[in-house]
Parts: sequence; C-alpha cells; structure tokens
Amino acid sequence: MRQRPAAFLGLAAALFLAVATITLFGSLVAGHLDAPAAARSASAGPGLMVIAGAFGEIAVLVAFFVVVNALGFTVRQQHRELALLRTVAATPRQVRRLVRRQVLAVVALVAVPGALSGGLAARRFLAELTSRGLASPAVRIPATPVPALVATTAALLVGTAAAAVATRRISRIAPAAAMAASSAGHGRTGVPRLLAGAAVLVGGGLLCRLAATRPPDEADKAGQAALLASLVLLAAVALLGPLAARAAVVVLGAPVRALAGSFGWLADANLRGHAHRLSAAVVPVALLVGLSGTMSIMTSTAEAALARAVGPGLTTVTSDTDIWLRQTELALLVCFAAVSTVNTLVALTADRRREFALLTLIGATRRRMTGMLAIEAALTTAVGVVLGGLVAAAASSAFSVALTGSPVPSVPAATCAWIVAGAATLTMPGILGTGVRAARGPATRIVGGQRD
Repeated sequence: MRQRPAAFLGLAAALFLAVATITLFGSLVAGHLDAPAAARSASAGPGLMVIAGAFGEIAVLVAFFVVVNALGFTVRQQHRELALLRTVAATPRQVRRLVRRQVLAVVALVAVPGALSGGLAARRFLAELTSRGLASPAVRIPATPVPALVATTAALLVGTAAAAVATRRISRIAPAAAMAASSAGHGRTGVPRLLAGAAVLVGGGLLCRLAATRPPDEADKAGQAALLASLVLLAAVALLGPLAARAAVVVLGAPVRALAGSFGWLADANLRGHAHRLSAAVVPVALLVGLSGTMSIMTSTAEAALARAVGPGLTTVTSDTDIWLRQTELALLVCFAAVSTVNTLVALTADRRREFALLTLIGATRRRMTGMLAIEAALTTAVGVVLGGLVAAAASSAFSVALTGSPVPSVPAATCAWIVAGAATLTMPGILGTGVRAARGPATRIVGGQRD
C-alpha cells in the first residue's frame, strides 16, 4: 500500500462514500425512532422513514456496486505482484488474506471521517426536510454511534465479499498460469456470465413491467421500481458489456475510421480488440448517464403530469418538494457514479503503460498517441452514453406508462445535454491525462518490465 498509494485512492473514495451514506440514512432512521410518537406523524408528505428507506436502498445498492468495482481495479493493478507472490510459494489463502487486510486497512482509514461526514450530512438533510414540512421540528439526530458502527460493519462485509470475488481467479489457478494471466489480459466472455447477464436483463424487464402497472396514485412506488429497474439493467450491461460494447463500436467505429484516418483506425482497432477493457470503461459512464437520465426524465414527467392533472396554480408546493427530493437523490447517485467513472478510467489507462511503450518502439509519435487516445475517449463516451441512454429510456418509459398511460415520457432536453457533457468531462480528461502520463519514460525499460 505504501508503494502504490494511488491504486487505493479510488477504493478509499468509494468506501468513504459508502460509510457516509449508510451513516446518513441510519442517523435519520435513529432520529425517527428516538422521536416522540406525536412527532413521527406530525409531518406532511411520505414521512421520514419512507424517505430514508427509499433514498437508502438505492444509494446503498449503488455504493456497494461502486465499492466492488473499485476493489476489482485495485486488485487488477496488483495482479503481477500477487502472481509473483504465488510463484515464491504464497498459498491462495495467504493471497486472499493479504487483499482482505488491505481492505480492512482502507476501511479503518475512512471509517471515522466517513461517519463524521455522514452525521453532519444527516443533520443538514433533516434541517432541509423540516423546513419543507417533511419532518417534525421535534425530530433530532441522536448522539449514538450505532449508525456509524452499522455503516462501518456493512463496508467491511461488502469489502470482504468483494475481495473474495476479486482474488478468486488468481488464487485458484497455478502460479505459472497466474504470471501468464497478469500480462495476457482477459479472454472470451464465459457462458455463465452470459447466462447471468441474460437472467438479470429479464429481471430488469420484469421490474419495468412492475413500474408500468402501478396505478397513478402510486407514483412513488412506480418511481422506486423504475429506478431499481435502471440499476438492474445497468448490472445486465456490466455482465453483457463485452458483447454490447463490441456491437456499439462496430456501429460507431465505422464513421470514425473513415473520417479520422490513421488515428481513427488505430483507436477503433484497439477498442474492438479489447472488448473487456472497453466494457469496463463503458459501464461507469453508462451508470452515470443511466441513473442521471432516469431521475431527470422521471422528474420532468412527474411535473408535467401533475401540471396537466390539477392545474398550474396548485402544483407549486407539491412539485417543488418532489423535485427537490429527486434532485437530492440524483446528486447523491451522481457522486457515486462520478467516483466509479474516474477511478475505472484512470486505472484502465494506467494499466496500458507497456502497450504505449510498444507503440512508441514501432514508431508511434506523441502526436499520434494523443490523437488515438482522444478518439478512444470520444468513442468510450459515446458507447457509454448510448447504453446508459437505452437504460434510462426503458426505465423512464415504464414510469411514464404508470403515470400518464403513455410510453413517451417528458424529456428535459437541456438537462440531458448537461448529463452528456458531464460524462464527457469526466471521461475525456481522465483517459487523455492518464494516457499521456503513462506514455512517458524510456520505452525499452517499460517493455522490459523495469520501473523508473
């Protein structure tokens, strides 16, 4: 960990957000349970427990997704070192224990600041809810360590489970095979993964159907089902990513080859030849676009439906409160998605140092490398936006059917444009900046596996 501190930054950020989020919503639940009985029912709207539960279940699922993803890339950056340990007689159990202890160390570092941040956020969030009439002024956040302890325990459990998944392959194969795998990359997508992806895709479709069949007076339930459906569909994208990414590149890469010359040809060939790597880069972009797009379109659809139903003069308080709640949830989810996007793209691009050195040795100039990386970043963004947009379209369409009877939701064009711009802002500099930095140094030493 001292030798590779940058490799653990993404994992630390993900675990920090996970601890803070669980502490936040756990503190709200504790405040509700600690309040007098009269104060629990003295608020308007859905109530503190419903808000905490609805926010919490989605945020915690996303937090765990991001933690597992971040730990996977942390272990991937250590793959060669772990393989070397296997060749000098480290047992699979020792390798798994090493990774688990790294997770424990990172959790120990972020637990206190994460819990403190979550407690402060809970007080701020409760004050906003109180000012909007969604919580009674008598409700207070109690001075109890229970939410922080629950959050830390949950982070430890998910980190330990993620460590087992991340080290499963390297700990099961022979030491020589582990060394070969550390530089060979991934192979084809396995049949179990394809079957799991298909099953999850069906599950996402069933959740969309559940959201679409809710009556109009159960708009909140329809919205939660649609948002959960978007998460499940994004999990299907992660499982089926290599196939989906390759298909998208075939469509989007053809015009790039024709218009960008040798830069476009090299970028397109790289993306087609490394579908697993492209899939890993595309999934967090799709997560960002899918969640943001779903929330934004659902909010716009709900506001439009409410205005048509009861008239503009009676919608101000209700729609403002509803929009604020959705925007708050959206901001929280975007934080997780942004951390996952930046961490994944930086880790993937930094892993290509040897590839960049080989390109340099066969005559690629810095200008050609920068052009290739720019086109790869643009294609990665485009594929992520397309896949995330499809998920958002499916989930928001189901919500629109429940609310208005029409599968065509109200799409806020300006907001969607900002979402795409935000995805590009996170993706392009991450790939370009990390790629230019990774391409520095003597190519012969890098190809030979020597460190500067």
